[in-house]
Amino acid sequence: MIIYLHGFDSTSPGNHEKIMQLQFIDPDVRFISYSTLHPRHDMQYLLKEVDKAVHQEGDANPLICGVGLGGFWAERIGFLCGIRQVMFNPNLYPEEHMHGKIDRPEEYRDIATKCVEDFRDKNRNRCLAVLSRHDEVLDSQRSAELLQKYYEIVWDEQQTHKFKNISPHLQRIKAFKTLA
Repeated sequence: MIIYLHGFDSTSPGNHEKIMQLQFIDPDVRFISYSTLHPRHDMQYLLKEVDKAVHQEGDANPLICGVGLGGFWAERIGFLCGIRQVMFNPNLYPEEHMHGKIDRPEEYRDIATKCVEDFRDKNRNRCLAVLSRHDEVLDSQRSAELLQKYYEIVWDEQQTHKFKNISPHLQRIKAFKTLA
């Protein structure tokens, strides 16, 4: 099973395309939609829905995958639910990037401080970060500098922020999903 979390633009047709691509790894890809506008509510909702999906499915190696803001959530929710994570161009600083898009972006900072202390150290090697060199929205180098001591970084030379085509990375994701 692969759980897919969209980015801030939940209605982008690219979400469907990525789900179709992920089905080459596992036919059971579940799209979990969340509001994006209420971070505290989103965290509670995603934690409940992912935990429910993981416990009702018999997959020994479930995976959570997210793009942009979905990457932010995939890393945290995946850690809390004990499953591997894949992040594409994760929005690691939503409190900086969500001003003008949501009412209380500072809630993301609050969530970050309330999450398990040093969670990335405890999550070491359980997340794969795929970053685009041509991300027009986020600073990929800043993300890499933060994440590289905890996770493997895979660089993509073609894609932009929304990462329309993930197919060049499917074999790497499949290998990561099935690691013992």
